[in-house]
Amino acid sequence: MPPMIDKEKCVKCMTCVQICGMDVFGPLDTKEPTVMYPEECWHCRACVMDCPVGAITMRYPLPMSMLFQEVPSEQETGCRK
Repeated sequence: MPPMIDKEKCVKCMTCVQICGMDVFGPLDTKEPTVMYPEECWHCRACVMDCPVGAITMRYPLPMSMLFQEVPSEQETGCRK
């Protein structure tokens, strides 16, 4: 399952396109981030964590969702790791 981009929140900064190591979002020369190769996604959450406006959410395949647990970010807890 690929990342999902909320078009209402997205500011088209292209951070997700630049940070994705698997090229899920396709080429950098697009004007708006689009999930072009969803089957390439490794669910590393780099795009989710680096999006400055929180416009990206991750959909997990059912077997992965049974293992996934959301961990609060440094900003939410006020603690550094």
